[in-house]
Amino acid sequence: MEERHTPPAPPPQAAPRNHKRRRVLLALAAAFVLAGIVAALWWWLDGRWYESTDDAYVRGDLVQLTPQIAGIVVRINADETSLVRAGQPVVELDRADTETALANAKAALAQTVRRVHELFANVDSLRATVALRQAELARAREDLARRTGLPDSGAVSEEELKHARTEVATANAALQVARQQLAASEALIAHTTLTSHPDIARASAQLRVAYLAAHRTSLLAPVTGYIAKRTVQVGQQIAPGTPLLAIVPLRSVWVNANFKETQLVHVRIGQPVTLQADLYGGSVTYHGRVAGLAPGTGSAFALLPPENATGNWIKIVQRLPVRIQLDPDELKAHPLRIGLSMDVTIDTHDRSGRTLATVPPTEPVATTDVYDGVLMEADRLAREIVRENLGTPTEHDAPELARE
Repeated sequence: MEERHTPPAPPPQAAPRNHKRRRVLLALAAAFVLAGIVAALWWWLDGRWYESTDDAYVRGDLVQLTPQIAGIVVRINADETSLVRAGQPVVELDRADTETALANAKAALAQTVRRVHELFANVDSLRATVALRQAELARAREDLARRTGLPDSGAVSEEELKHARTEVATANAALQVARQQLAASEALIAHTTLTSHPDIARASAQLRVAYLAAHRTSLLAPVTGYIAKRTVQVGQQIAPGTPLLAIVPLRSVWVNANFKETQLVHVRIGQPVTLQADLYGGSVTYHGRVAGLAPGTGSAFALLPPENATGNWIKIVQRLPVRIQLDPDELKAHPLRIGLSMDVTIDTHDRSGRTLATVPPTEPVATTDVYDGVLMEADRLAREIVRENLGTPTEHDAPELARE
């Protein structure tokens, strides 16, 4: 009896498994297609209007505090991270030399005022002398005329007549000498008053120099900010222009966002910007605007610019710094520090602006007024010394002193 071998029947579930796998693949393909369509729609409707980068950092002014005179540091009133107000003394120098120089300048001005006052008094005295010499000459001439006019020529001796003529010549010579002395004295005070005399002006200028030097022994903070990079020490002998420390005004920081050159096609000045700092994460969002685009890429201003005129060259997409101005109220609520990282997104819906500024600024970028009153105080001191040493004002200076 023969045995027949039949092939084994296929598993009954093979066909359903292939069908299930095909459906999963189709579903995944449909999901990918749908995701691509959604991404394309999002980019077309919203994404293409924004440019973003995380290559952005907080920047700010580093106001260097430098002395204008040489001296020895005797006091430091603020340390690293300390807050200082504009006009607050931060570093003080030894005042011994400057105070001595100021005292000498005061004495020199007082002495000059008295000497110039004497010049004006001498002019008045010489004018009186000229008047006296004129009177003496007139009297001598009258005597001579009286002697030569007598009808009897023998009534007057030849000796008396010769003596009368000598008196006229002597009086005339004395008058000429007095007039020359008066002219020389008037030349020293011509077209000037006592308070505006060149000698007093020069002495007053020297007093201002000494006063400024004495005032500059106290180094004032030019702006309100926080101390950083302090290198000065007590007892240090410093020279003019030596950097002692830096003051950082954190209320006026900005952001430099480095965008790729391919992202800047539609970036314009004035466009709104949203920013997030790594310091606060996504809990704080800053708002600002594009203040301007740098005139060159970062590599163009590097210490060692790249040289691409070589045999081996690889094109690298360059980045251009974009300056972003922040909202001062948001900065006050959530302060930033220089160098912090930022995530920046520019809204480019409004593309009507310009990429470069077309007019120069009408307001100063930075200013300080902590030094404005120093020269006024020096002028006030000079006027006070002049008044104290004038004594009784002359007729030339009474109106001017009244105006002062």
